[in-house]
Amino acid sequence: MQIPRLHPDTIEEVKLRADIVDVVSEYVVLRKRGKDFVGLCPFHDEKSPSFTVSQTKQMYYCFGCQAGGNAIKFVMELGKRSFADVVLDLARRYQVPVQTLEPEQRQELQRQLSLREQLYEVLASSAQFYQHALRQSQGQKALQYLQSNRQFKEETIQQFGLGYAPAGWETLYRYLVEDKHYPVQILEKAGLIKPRREGGGYYDVFRDRLMIPIRDVQGRVIAFGGRTLTDEQPKYLNSPETELFSKGKTLFALDRAKDGISKLDRAVVVEGYFDAIALHAAGINNAIASLGTALSLEQVRLILRYTESKQLVLNFDADKAGTNATERAIGEIAELAYKGEVQLKILNLPDGKDADEYLHSHTPEDYGELLKNAPLWLDWQIQQIIQDRDLKQATDFQQVTQQIVKLLKNIANSDTRNYYVSYCAEILSLGDTRLIPLRVENLLTQIAPAAATYSKPVSAKKAWGGGKSPLSITSAPFDSAQGKSLSTSSNSPLPTERSLLEHAEALLLRIYLHCPEQRQMIVDELEERDLQFSLSHHRFLWQQILEISSGDGETKNFASLPNLISRLQDRFLEFDSEIGLISHLFHVDEKNQKEILRTPQVVQAAIACMDLVMLEKRYRHFLELWQQTDPEAEPERYQYYYQAFYAEKIKLQQIDRQRLFSITELL
Repeated sequence: MQIPRLHPDTIEEVKLRADIVDVVSEYVVLRKRGKDFVGLCPFHDEKSPSFTVSQTKQMYYCFGCQAGGNAIKFVMELGKRSFADVVLDLARRYQVPVQTLEPEQRQELQRQLSLREQLYEVLASSAQFYQHALRQSQGQKALQYLQSNRQFKEETIQQFGLGYAPAGWETLYRYLVEDKHYPVQILEKAGLIKPRREGGGYYDVFRDRLMIPIRDVQGRVIAFGGRTLTDEQPKYLNSPETELFSKGKTLFALDRAKDGISKLDRAVVVEGYFDAIALHAAGINNAIASLGTALSLEQVRLILRYTESKQLVLNFDADKAGTNATERAIGEIAELAYKGEVQLKILNLPDGKDADEYLHSHTPEDYGELLKNAPLWLDWQIQQIIQDRDLKQATDFQQVTQQIVKLLKNIANSDTRNYYVSYCAEILSLGDTRLIPLRVENLLTQIAPAAATYSKPVSAKKAWGGGKSPLSITSAPFDSAQGKSLSTSSNSPLPTERSLLEHAEALLLRIYLHCPEQRQMIVDELEERDLQFSLSHHRFLWQQILEISSGDGETKNFASLPNLISRLQDRFLEFDSEIGLISHLFHVDEKNQKEILRTPQVVQAAIACMDLVMLEKRYRHFLELWQQTDPEAEPERYQYYYQAFYAEKIKLQQIDRQRLFSITELL
């Protein structure tokens, strides 16, 4: 269901009624300490409590991992749920009337919410019915299959709510409609029954099948998978798409695996329901199953919420069919893997076995060892390319090289691409180390011909179009030895430089947030020196501050902005990726308190640091361009770059003389 944008009044009312101590206490054991409450942080492992909850401020904060926010943010982070979803849940819990920004959608929203609640209820009743039927005489065949063929213990059968759909055409229908009095329309919308083509009436979708409940991340039944116990086709049958269930957005067992994925920082994706169940039964509790061959971007992003390193292992069969299934399953993930946004690995079990079969004859430790040594997807692809090929034969060598070049072209990250160029060159050199440089050059030439040779800058007349300012030039000299644009490299802060800049910008923003009397001075200094925040997350926070200040009137009275931190945190509830990098700035510990007490000297130091870094970047940029320019071929450009870098050098010397204290010591 697409939830309309919620009205601010609803959000505010939820914040007022949802007491943070009440909400957090459901997940954390809190003890009173002074005015606040303390407990063990649910967001990271710790032995001594550093997690505090303030009832007066209605805020939580962890001094260990810097997690912080209000009640809504707490539920969002803990359950990895959307802002609107959490607000709606809390609204139902605290009886807050739901309003949206579009009044005409309110009635439809309430109707959809009511429908969803009914669907959850009828699906839960169906799951109980199937579980009960498994224990009856008609379900003995299904129970024996689970116990003998799959070797599942009673505990596993109960944990996953496995059941049996009786063979009759209307067994579930009669139970739910005639005995439980559910509306027929709700059963049909839940994907449990279908209308007969002739004669009227309905029949059960699942008949004489072993039933596997499919749950959402909150553990609610949203659909079923049914395995035939006969020769009937299809072998596996899933519920149709419904209001609650979308195959491309759901992963089997994620409700049970999400904690394991977070703890182990890795997700294991298998093909079938029983593979995932068998892994959980063996204590490997970070396993999930796809509900089809191809993983969608929605499914991948859902998984990646729970793993910080974005590590994803695909464990499909090792035979030819399994290899093809792996390639299909990767689907849309490929682009993310090429960009380095997901650490994708491939695990093919020996002898073409699936995970369930493998665990019948091997220990969980054996599986864990294979998992640990699973190759990265790119390595797996290379092995697939060279498999069964004789590189001493010209035809095979040529075909393998072409496929490798095609693969390397897709790798977006330059460091990763350079690594695999060297790796593939070693393979193609067939053990002769003297050939490696030649193979590297050959691969680079085919990947990007322009990058393999040094190109002289174009003439000044052509580049400037007969009199244009040198500032309008869009191309930059190319350093073939480094394989990158000099202008790009000069604009990237050095590691120590970035660290200093990060600290200076963060300190300036923390002072702005917590010291209202310094805000106008900070704004004036930034405008006077024409400075901007260089780091994207700091720039994003500053943009939000400016938007809030401009929204409070044309005068932009920065010092009198009311509830600035609270208003910013409300805004960031809808920006998960940004808030993680700046949330620590909203809180002040003992060390931070000492730092910001030294204003305005610290403000001046932070501003000077930002100014210094920008000047150094421009100085290096123009110096490198000047060094790469031929004075005889392009005298005008040569002179322009010289004057530019020299001017920046003078400014650097002036700033250095003006400093009465060490910026690095003060920061």
